[in-house]
Amino acid sequence: MLGQHVRQFGEKLARRRPVEPRNGSEISTPHLNIFSLVVFGVNRTLRVGVYILAGVVAVYVAGPAIIISLLVAGVFNLLSGFYLAELGAWVPRSGSVYFNSYVTMGQLHAFITGWTLILPLVLATAYLTRAWSYNFDSLIGNHISQKLEEIFSEHMPSFLAPYPDFVALALVLVMAGLLILGVHGAALVSKVSAGFNVLLLSFITLSGFIKGDLHNWQLTEQDYKLAASGSSDSYSLGLLGSGEFVPFGFEGILRGAALPFYSYFGLNAIVTKGRETPNPQRSIPWSLGIIISICFLAYSGVSAALTLMVPYYQVHPNNPLPQAFHHVGWAPAGYFVAVVILCALFYSLLLVMLTMSRLICAMAEDGLLFRGLSQTYARRGTPIVAILVSATLSGILAVLFEIFHLLELMSIGTLFVYFLVTFSVLVLRYQPDQNFSKKEKVLEEIEMEPIVGASPLESVPEAGTSNPLKSLCNPISTTPTRKSGQIVYGCAFLLVLLLTILSLLLALWPSRVFSGDPGFTAGAVLLLLLIAGITAIIWRQPQNPSPLPFRVPALPILPVLSIFLNVYLMMQLSSVIWAEFGIWNAVGFAIYFGYGIRHSLEEKRDPQLPASTSQTLHEHTPDVTLKLSDSLHGLPHREGVSPGCVPPEPEPFTLLLNDPSLPSCGSSTPSSSA
Repeated sequence: MLGQHVRQFGEKLARRRPVEPRNGSEISTPHLNIFSLVVFGVNRTLRVGVYILAGVVAVYVAGPAIIISLLVAGVFNLLSGFYLAELGAWVPRSGSVYFNSYVTMGQLHAFITGWTLILPLVLATAYLTRAWSYNFDSLIGNHISQKLEEIFSEHMPSFLAPYPDFVALALVLVMAGLLILGVHGAALVSKVSAGFNVLLLSFITLSGFIKGDLHNWQLTEQDYKLAASGSSDSYSLGLLGSGEFVPFGFEGILRGAALPFYSYFGLNAIVTKGRETPNPQRSIPWSLGIIISICFLAYSGVSAALTLMVPYYQVHPNNPLPQAFHHVGWAPAGYFVAVVILCALFYSLLLVMLTMSRLICAMAEDGLLFRGLSQTYARRGTPIVAILVSATLSGILAVLFEIFHLLELMSIGTLFVYFLVTFSVLVLRYQPDQNFSKKEKVLEEIEMEPIVGASPLESVPEAGTSNPLKSLCNPISTTPTRKSGQIVYGCAFLLVLLLTILSLLLALWPSRVFSGDPGFTAGAVLLLLLIAGITAIIWRQPQNPSPLPFRVPALPILPVLSIFLNVYLMMQLSSVIWAEFGIWNAVGFAIYFGYGIRHSLEEKRDPQLPASTSQTLHEHTPDVTLKLSDSLHGLPHREGVSPGCVPPEPEPFTLLLNDPSLPSCGSSTPSSSA
């Protein structure tokens, strides 16, 4: 009895969400080439947050070596883009990462993915509003920050910002009001914003090479002492480290690579657009590579210009670029840059808040979050409750925390999402054929009902089940079976555990591991051998031969390497960030197991299936009833039966854009939560 309850509970956690198959009118004709994908992707990926990110990472983490950190982050993001592409290829419709996870991996995995995605979106909102506040304050002579710091600095705990930023809170509330009322003309705003962004990046890069000084990449302790003696603002001086180009060593480079991951997160939009290309297997890798290269050149150009114009320990972490132009004597250019950054931050903030509210609304419509969060404003169709709740949370974080703290917590959430996507691709490739289409899944479940009700002894055992060791090393079947899929699941979980332990060793005690300490070195070698052995077992299992628009190459080696890199980069972040990330996940699990698992749409669908076979078939696919009736009476299936009419989906809630890479909401039908 206990085993049956455990099995039923596990089935609840793994319930997948079926999707309506696309009819002919919904399938778009491939018309995009690599150039179109690159233009679209650069517009979505080249984020304005880099203007603030460059200063934070340079002064606190990497110094001028931020350029190397951005290169490392770009390579890792390129790999992550491949896994996003294949995960989307498994789903018959374009959708967000949350939606694709729900369809392919099941409910619990989808909730973890969606809940983790909410975190960087909430933090990005707080991060952008705080950055907007700093830039606005710099334009008026820093009067707001000075006054607030005089009043609150003595009463603020050390782990919070020196003063509460009420300007950031007001901005979040204004943005929430605009989203609730509806925003139009987004296409023009997007093009203008992208144009100004490119011009500003070019201007900053050229200015850096004109006014920059290579000596700022070769700074010594004497330069630091001279700067300290001539500076009246102690806050303007960061740490020297060891000086030179890499002042904080290899550890600083890796920690710096973990922070800018969110800047490349717009790659998901490219993955969905990849369906509209004639040859996705070629177009997606090339477009991803070109987009990452362009973004790296832009980000590294800004970072190089900044660290060439200003010694890295004198970079203002919250308002780096305008202050850099003031430092080199180009005050008018500093004011111009500040105004353009304010406008660009304004549009980016709207886009992030839109994405966040739609994701929360989609999860609420699916029943995984509280239903009230999907309540919409009738006149505009906007998710008013989701917008207000997410804006309130973002506003509180913007008031209390500094930009660097928000950036660290945002990075761990983004890295964890990439880890979940990579894990999903590794597992899915080795599973037997799964039907993610809604109509066909209902037919399959009903037709198989007599088999399910029969005695387990009557079922035909899989080949090779009599020798478990042989199925591990030399499976007989050339196509995936249920048993081979379970083997890959178990091996994948074990790999994650071993890779996490190895990452901990390398992150906390790297000197002992590489210096030949017997215990640590032997432990690392043993972990590597175990990881290699388990990877070999996965490699020996048959892969699913289903044709996909895009498939990640070099499985399982490439996903295992990517999982290790993601986990290792997460280990570079501080224990405080891990504690806060754990609290966020604990709250999420409390919501899921206390509410979501009992109120999800899939939970409500399940009891209806065994109740009345014919009634269920009539409700979903009337023509399937004829097919099933024929099969039950021993008659041949009828050919040429139309699949039945599917009511068109209502228009999803769109304010700034109608993008399948974002979750849609605003209707009562389950299929609208893509």
